Amino acid sequence: MNIIVFIKQVPDSDEVKLDENGNLIRNGVRTAINSVDKNALELGLSLRDHVGGKVTAVTMGPPQAKDVLKRAMFMGLDAGVV
Repeated sequence: MNIIVFIKQVPDSDEVKLDENGNLIRNGVRTAINSVDKNALELGLSLRDHVGGKVTAVTMGPPQAKDVLKRAMFMGLDAGVV
């Protein structure tokens, strides 16, 4: 079974700052996997462990989006796509 989980990076802080255009200032802000997406990833990994297969996470965003895929890899992800 091939399982695909979509994950999104979110600021790992309550101190969110926006620029003059209303865009999130990402420099110097740590990111984390969105908590709902993390639950989906854990469920996908559990399902894979029970029935076999492969779990792939898909994300999009700036270059820092790769960081959430790295964290997902540490959780046991098989493949990641930006």
